[in-house]
Amino acid sequence: MRRFLLIFAVLAVVGAFAWREAVRWRPASEKFAVQGVDVGEANGAVEWKVVAGGGADFAYAIATYGARRRDARFEENWQNMAGAGLRRGAVHIWSLCEPGIDQANAFNTMVPRDDAALPAAIDFHYAEGCTNRPERQVLIEEVKRAADLIEAHTGKPVLLRVSRDFEKDYELADALPRPIWAMGNFFMPDYAARPWRMWRASDVRRIDGIMGPVNWNVAAS
Repeated sequence: MRRFLLIFAVLAVVGAFAWREAVRWRPASEKFAVQGVDVGEANGAVEWKVVAGGGADFAYAIATYGARRRDARFEENWQNMAGAGLRRGAVHIWSLCEPGIDQANAFNTMVPRDDAALPAAIDFHYAEGCTNRPERQVLIEEVKRAADLIEAHTGKPVLLRVSRDFEKDYELADALPRPIWAMGNFFMPDYAARPWRMWRASDVRRIDGIMGPVNWNVAAS
């Protein structure tokens, strides 16, 4: 019994050390010079000047979800990111249960045109509460129309932020010639048909200025 308790204690110490390192980890800046965060209302109030001082070069904030919901903190984040001197971009969370054109119009209404802004991003993942699974070609056409509308508004090609399981099912990277924002904690992702332009390297990072875990990203060098 004593031996079992000793082993358990050692494993607990090792686990605590590993977790402490995990939440502080970021890719080496020598290899990835441009790094930053993406946030939404779930991150609460952000101290953007502190985040900028902690090594973030850019920031993305969620603007809209589907065709009907706006992120409660987008306008606050949008203004304060610029005030902190961060390059800023906006994210739309795609819904498989709402028309693409309506989603694009919602995004364009929410996000002001800013020629200095980073390209807008459209996020694709399977969300709770929506069980619709359209045929691949139907979805591709919907995304094309929505992307065209957003690009006409922003003046830049959109980024496609696609989760691994969504990309496996729909192969958007192969069908749509847009930059890819891929995801993979601690390990560089290779699941898209084309090389990624942006990598979400961690969704558990802790940094000053943001309560709780935050998504940490790097741009391809």
